Amino acid sequence: MIKNNRVQGAVLLGDTLDGPWYLELLQGQTDIAPMRDHLLFGRHHLGDAGHGPNEVSNLPDDHQVCGCNGVCKGTIQKTILEKELTTLEEVRTHTKASASCGSCTGLVEKILAATLGGDYVANKVKPLCPCTTLTSDQVREAIREEPLTDVAAAMSKLCWQTVDGCPACRQAINYYLQVFWPRESRERGSDRFVNERFHANIQKDGTYSVVPRLWGGTTTPDQLRAIAQVADQFKIPEIKFTGGQRITLLGVKREDLTAVWHALGVHGMVSGHAYGKALRTVKTCVGSRWCRFGVQDSEGMGVELEKMLWNCWTPHKYKMAVSGCPRNCAEATIKDFGVVAVESGWELHVGGNGGIKVRATDFLCRVESQEEVLEYAAAFLQLYRREARYLERTAPWVERMGIQWIQQQLAQAEQRTLLSQAFQKGQEDLQDPWQLRAQGMCGKSDFVPLAILDHRQEKVA
Repeated sequence: MIKNNRVQGAVLLGDTLDGPWYLELLQGQTDIAPMRDHLLFGRHHLGDAGHGPNEVSNLPDDHQVCGCNGVCKGTIQKTILEKELTTLEEVRTHTKASASCGSCTGLVEKILAATLGGDYVANKVKPLCPCTTLTSDQVREAIREEPLTDVAAAMSKLCWQTVDGCPACRQAINYYLQVFWPRESRERGSDRFVNERFHANIQKDGTYSVVPRLWGGTTTPDQLRAIAQVADQFKIPEIKFTGGQRITLLGVKREDLTAVWHALGVHGMVSGHAYGKALRTVKTCVGSRWCRFGVQDSEGMGVELEKMLWNCWTPHKYKMAVSGCPRNCAEATIKDFGVVAVESGWELHVGGNGGIKVRATDFLCRVESQEEVLEYAAAFLQLYRREARYLERTAPWVERMGIQWIQQQLAQAEQRTLLSQAFQKGQEDLQDPWQLRAQGMCGKSDFVPLAILDHRQEKVA
């Protein structure tokens, strides 16, 4: 976009190499009259020596590379040299550059290459962590091969370079053990993030937030009275509705956590897993039960999905939604797994993300019955749990694997049924961690595996 021979804005698709140059023209309000005829085709059409391998070298040190975190070129180069960084992940860890939305990743890699010169190796395979030379994929496949009891046994088998590993690799190995060998494996508290050890989200003032699960975003007068009573009893300072159609109790003291869980559990409320790499919520609209535009019972479908899937560990947080018509009020097409009702049944969508980098879902398939939705939902989740890397959201996983490959894995009824049954089997004989803590079945610092009571709400109650 140009006004009075000044760049007012630009949108780049595909190769964004000229992004910093266009930004300089915009910010400096440079007169582009001499180059206007060639501006659209990029800097190299101007014969500019600053384009190409020397492009980053010509950028000033105060040029802002990462807008999300306010990181300049000079800071990145200085950190690379001082810390002897060699990979993009190391640069992200030490500078936060490209660690948020990722749009500046290409430029950060060019700065890394220019700074290291001949010592830079492009597309270097990144190990799981500094404790091993194995990649996350290699570790996952090795653990898949045979049952292992704990993280230490896995490290011994894989010839780990350190005795006890580090937080990054312990958590990743522990996740793979829970997915492939849920009955055989055992875990320690140090094998989990702090939020998962305490089954609540720690806040910046040291207190915690407690989020009971509200099936499909629905509740009852009894549950609302119970939440209010708990808030009064424990002097909880704030109650807030979340973006996922739930209620969070903010400011809970650490010493009150067990008692708060017990008080909520008496009224049939179980963990909302707002702290975990697990299913967070199933957002719903009211659908055909109440809405004059609804074509299917989205509320009922959401409740059924959440009761079936709520207790499982996943590579990263996992969100779902069910919309009662194509108007999509529940925003199902930016969720990890979205269901949209149509006249003939249900459309299934996967791989969405509504966070820093918004991604619309890919269309998976269309089905006719509720039973098919439930089977596809369990099968897709199990496929994601088995094949994704730890801490990989569905959005990058779907992009990496390809929607066609995922459709092929789920298209065959026999394969889909096996995946669904494998998921269900892995969830057997588990109990809610809040219930176990409240019953005094574990120490204050021990970890209790995520769990499930019966899928039916009346049995939970």
